[in-house]
Amino acid sequence: MHGDGPIRNRTPRADRVDVDVVTAVHAAYASFLPNLWKSLREQTHPRWTWWVEIDGAADEVTEVLTGCGAVLDPRVRIGVHGGAALGPAIVRNLALHRGQAPYVQTADADDELEPEALTRLVTALAEHPGAGFALGQARDLLPDGRLREVSLPLAPGVLERGTLAAHWVTTEDTYRLPAVPAAALYIRDLVTVLGGWQAAAGMEDTALLMAASAATPGVLIPQATLRYRRHAEQRSRHARSSAVEGPQVRGVRSRVAGLLALPPWEAG
Repeated sequence: MHGDGPIRNRTPRADRVDVDVVTAVHAAYASFLPNLWKSLREQTHPRWTWWVEIDGAADEVTEVLTGCGAVLDPRVRIGVHGGAALGPAIVRNLALHRGQAPYVQTADADDELEPEALTRLVTALAEHPGAGFALGQARDLLPDGRLREVSLPLAPGVLERGTLAAHWVTTEDTYRLPAVPAAALYIRDLVTVLGGWQAAAGMEDTALLMAASAATPGVLIPQATLRYRRHAEQRSRHARSSAVEGPQVRGVRSRVAGLLALPPWEAG
């Protein structure tokens, strides 16, 4: 899992790096896609491809993507596996392996990216060649359209290995993340080495971020890169149960401990 030489000593210019933006979507979230699509078109970083992977029935999603014009853009790739829904982890991994850009950004169907999101995150990785991922701040996007600032328990800068897991609160009474996992941009090779998004109900992206943080340093930037939509149908609001959450958290923490015992991951 580890490279033999220095980490990315031939890092390309940030504005020349391709980014795969990965979105898993099912029919219930199709109506949010035009807003995400608009936020992608407004990106100041031009080199991106949007991989939209449809989970389950495709007609409603493709209709929405046709209606907003996304299907006409060559930067948009739509994947349809057919059959029963597979869940966000599997579907994101399908999209991941269809792409090949060196950087990967998650974009949940109901969220939006800030206009300079990709520029700032790619630049952060270029400026911190020892980091395997970059995190931005997230602002809550409320149902009335207002944006609410959210403070984090971490200062911007380099996040040493294990920092995120150490600040992840999972007591019996409280569950609190130190950052929004959906605001992460990863080096592709790191995601594939870690097995992509994990099979963990309601915390697929949390499990990946914690594993990434245990494998390699990251970097947290001070600017907001994500608009995290708050709404009644939000999947994460309904996916948590004590019977599932406890064992999943223990599994993630066990994996973090195992990764921290290994040498740090290095990009080849």
